[in-house]
Amino acid sequence: MIRNFVHFQEMEYITHKLFYVVLLCLLFLSPPFVSSQLNYKFYDSSCPNLSKIVQQGVRSAIANDSRIAASLLRLHFHDCFVNGCDASILLDDTSTLKGEKNALPNKDSVRGYEVIDKIKLALEEACPCTVSCTDILTLAATSAVYFSGGPYWPVALGRRDGTTASEDAANDDLPSPFEPLENITAKFAAKGLNLRDVVVLSGAHTIGFAQCFTFKTRLFNFSDSGKPDPVLDTSLLTKLQNVCPNQADSDTKLAPLDPVTSNRFDNVYFKRLVNKSGLLQSDQVLMGDSTTASMVISYSRFPNLFNKDFGASMVKMANIGVLTGQNGQIRKNCWVVN
Repeated sequence: MIRNFVHFQEMEYITHKLFYVVLLCLLFLSPPFVSSQLNYKFYDSSCPNLSKIVQQGVRSAIANDSRIAASLLRLHFHDCFVNGCDASILLDDTSTLKGEKNALPNKDSVRGYEVIDKIKLALEEACPCTVSCTDILTLAATSAVYFSGGPYWPVALGRRDGTTASEDAANDDLPSPFEPLENITAKFAAKGLNLRDVVVLSGAHTIGFAQCFTFKTRLFNFSDSGKPDPVLDTSLLTKLQNVCPNQADSDTKLAPLDPVTSNRFDNVYFKRLVNKSGLLQSDQVLMGDSTTASMVISYSRFPNLFNKDFGASMVKMANIGVLTGQNGQIRKNCWVVN
């Protein structure tokens, strides 16, 4: 109860501060000049401390909650896969907008909103009405990987924020842990991503946790057989059955996607797939196809290859359907359209 009260006070403070930010932004006679293309020096003059502020915010959040790195990475992924990278996932529902926060893949699952809010508040104090929520999401995901021991990759900036969101699109477009590989691949292809992107971006599951309901059928009733998934390593099966007993009240319990190094970004995820120890069905199926299995094996053997390809795929993902130039807007706070 005390923790909830402190969290409420913290969010109330952020709300009041952002209210004054909105007033400050309204004093600007015209929006800052924006280029129609993404580039690496986009904010060099208008907000030179941008990267430092984002990194400080992410580092502080990870220090308080080691799980938040995976959450920020997932938040960015779930944003970009629904109508492009436009920070639509951050929008609250209104009387005229039914957003993405309460879509089935996001509700009671996606986390990290308050981290983005804090970073946005710090940026509005440093350089008002300048940095989009979308660029914050992009940079936060990059920093989350880096501070978890993963690779760093440069990010071109200049994205603008969308003015709408879609719960239906989130339900339809986001890959599910229960889907076969062909469905997941089709959803990636619809966003301009290929089979290698499917495999390498699945490697994001080297950090983070999953709720029991996302994999429990593998433990007790795989494919309605009444038996566990025969592919799943037997020793892991026993451990998971203890964590997630076959009863409804265990659905929201958590298990690490990679129990060996759950908070470190590395290639152990791929090693576990090779050893039939992937947690999610959508992960282990990568070993059921000869093409994806060969990629998994390569990444399990060569961590530098995984790091290089992961950065490249993240850049591709961060460029899905971006708004630039005079399209979209720079939201004054991330949960509501200006």
